[in-house]
Amino acid sequence: MRGILSAGALAFLFAFFGTPVAIRILVKRGYGQFIRDDGPTTHHTKRGTPTMGGTVIIASVIASFFIAHLITQRAVTISALLVLALMTGLGLVGFVDDWLKVSKQRSLGLRARTKMAAQSVVALTFAVAGLNFPDERGLTPVSSNLSTFRDTTIKLSAALVVIWVFFMITATSNGVNLTDGLDGLATGAAVMSFGAFILIGVWEFGQSCAISAGPNCYEVRDPLDLAVLAAALSGACFAFLWWNASPAKIFMGDTGSLALGGALAGLAITLRTQLLLTLIGGLFALITLSVILQVSYFKISKGKRIFRMAPLQHHFELLGWGEVTIVIRFWIIAGIMVAGGLGLFYGAWVTG
Repeated sequence: MRGILSAGALAFLFAFFGTPVAIRILVKRGYGQFIRDDGPTTHHTKRGTPTMGGTVIIASVIASFFIAHLITQRAVTISALLVLALMTGLGLVGFVDDWLKVSKQRSLGLRARTKMAAQSVVALTFAVAGLNFPDERGLTPVSSNLSTFRDTTIKLSAALVVIWVFFMITATSNGVNLTDGLDGLATGAAVMSFGAFILIGVWEFGQSCAISAGPNCYEVRDPLDLAVLAAALSGACFAFLWWNASPAKIFMGDTGSLALGGALAGLAITLRTQLLLTLIGGLFALITLSVILQVSYFKISKGKRIFRMAPLQHHFELLGWGEVTIVIRFWIIAGIMVAGGLGLFYGAWVTG
């Protein structure tokens, strides 16, 4: 528990005091957000707001995670290292994308195919590496079994596992990226999602088959260390929200959104709660679904739309809702879905 508290508190402090330093540096260098002209007109006032704030979140998480281990004198686990590497790798892809946007002063950074290819390399590397490194019980960071609230009896081949993990990572990272369109929206939702994974990791550790063998015990490698990492992520996002809330003084950019999405997927995969991620990260899934529906219907109906604009948050902007109103109401939705996910997780344990 000391590790969780240390990682969360340190990440909060690093991000809280590090973000204004980053703001000053980015403003001095003129690294501001470029706003598309075809979006809501209210966003034009955000033109020039510093972006790439995700670098502060990533740095805070990495520093606090390792310092927490120095404090507790506990060894770093391979599961947490793989999720950290996944987060950092996707963050690097996002950083290059952000850099091209601010340096060329245009809304497009990396080409879609190039960006997807880079994300694919990171995701596939995580998937392949996660199927290795068994512990003394033979548990690897990534399980070969499909998981809901825990591993099911559905066993996948190594190739299918890699494909499934790849899909989860790319879908979640892009989902957070789509959500990051209003001040504080993605950051606040991420705090709740990572908070849920803290509770899940602690519970799985307490009910681990290695500690408390029984019919309902969990076969998960390194759940407590993954909870420490989730605490660092939650703390860093919570502090960043202070500066990212409306009116935002800094945006996380693709650097942050891709990294946080990757971390969410990585935690869900390594904690054996793959399908539960659709609720724990429910807001991100909902907003991604709105884009899929909009694009699909537009093609089928030859030009007609379901929403005035996608992603979903911009639809409500064009209906006249205020930005803060949308963010708070979407946070409420995210909180309800996270609570529902935790309730189902606990209910599955109770019922066996």
